[in-house]
Amino acid sequence: MTTKPLEGKIALVAGATRGAGRQIAVQLGAAGATVYATGRSTRAGRSEIDRPETIEETAELVAAAGGTGIAVRVDHLVPEQVRDLVARIDAEEGRLDVLVNDVWGSDHLIAWNEPIWKQPLDNGFRTLQLAVHTHLITSHFALPLLIRNPGGLVVEIGDGTKAYNDDHYRLSAFYDLAKTCVNRLGFIQAEELKPHGCTAVAITPGWLRSEAMLEHYGVTEENWRDAIAKEPDFVISETPAYVGRAVAALAADPDRARWNGKSTDSGELATVYGFTDLDGSRPQGFRYITEVVEGGKKADPADYR
Repeated sequence: MTTKPLEGKIALVAGATRGAGRQIAVQLGAAGATVYATGRSTRAGRSEIDRPETIEETAELVAAAGGTGIAVRVDHLVPEQVRDLVARIDAEEGRLDVLVNDVWGSDHLIAWNEPIWKQPLDNGFRTLQLAVHTHLITSHFALPLLIRNPGGLVVEIGDGTKAYNDDHYRLSAFYDLAKTCVNRLGFIQAEELKPHGCTAVAITPGWLRSEAMLEHYGVTEENWRDAIAKEPDFVISETPAYVGRAVAALAADPDRARWNGKSTDSGELATVYGFTDLDGSRPQGFRYITEVVEGGKKADPADYR
């Protein structure tokens, strides 16, 4: 059995600079894929988020994991840049097997726990552009290449499964709408891709230990458990590699079409495919939230890892 199930496959991870996108690119590379990692932050200049992570670093991590990483600076709100990116992939590879729409970049724009009439409209509309328009633009240009061959996969990365978001207010009108749209885009594309033998799925991580989240709690990946004293439920958090392995497992599944149109999370996929997080655990973030945090169940958090 090959240890590189995605060898020869071509992936585009839109929004691969940091967080989930970075590790999705890395884990696809670890499975043997050639990964085009896109974003706006490069060693030559940062995006409006003004964080230090770059797409070049992501490409290097993909290569170190055993894949081929190709960093391309792209603003996915600019149709011409996305069109040119896809044309380049076509010219260099002649195919596209996996498209991951992970562009977000809106944390600094969200006003939490404020009603819509107190929300800054400019920030709200910018959020929808970054979180939804980018996905639409990318799919518009990339899907004609992806559907040339049956078996292609589109993954929409959001926050919260459809089942969870349908009856939970996500503490900001624009955030709530953005994440709802991402799940719906997974369903929409599933319907449109089905006649072409391709699959679309919406996937959410659980409580993600992204670079920004670790900084928020003043910890590192090595001592992240120190944050549990301040936030006990952080015990169920997961590394970005977990959702990365979820996407890689799905891409390597010859029967991936069984997930077409579904909204799922890294914990459910880990249970089905048998992969773990970097520490060997299998966090069940959304099950923990619904059963323990919200449901009041008395349980050992270890039972959800």
